[in-house]
Amino acid sequence: MAKTALRPSPPPLEANDVAIVGGGTVLWFVGFLVLIPFKGSLEQHGHGSWPWICLTGAGLGLIGLWYCRARRDAIRRSRTSPVEGAGESATEGPATRLD
Repeated sequence: MAKTALRPSPPPLEANDVAIVGGGTVLWFVGFLVLIPFKGSLEQHGHGSWPWICLTGAGLGLIGLWYCRARRDAIRRSRTSPVEGAGESATEGPATRLD
C-alpha cells in the first residue's frame, strides 16, 4: 500500500471575534431582560438566580469585548509596524542559517 504525500496545513482562519463576542453579550442581556418579569415565579420554583446568571454573562461579555478589541488592535499594529531586527519578519521570527 502506497503512502500519500502529506500536504502542509493551511494557515488558520481569522474570525471576527468582536462580532462573535458582541453577539453573545447581547444574547445574555436579552435573556436577562426576558427573565426579569418572571423573577417571582422563578424564585418560587427555585430558579431565582437565572436572571442574575444572564446579567453576569453580559458583564463577562463586556470584558470579553474589551479583550477582543485590544487583541485585534494589537494584531493590526504588529502587521503595520516595520520589522525591527535585520533578517527577521513579523511572522517567521529570527532568521536561522542552516549550513
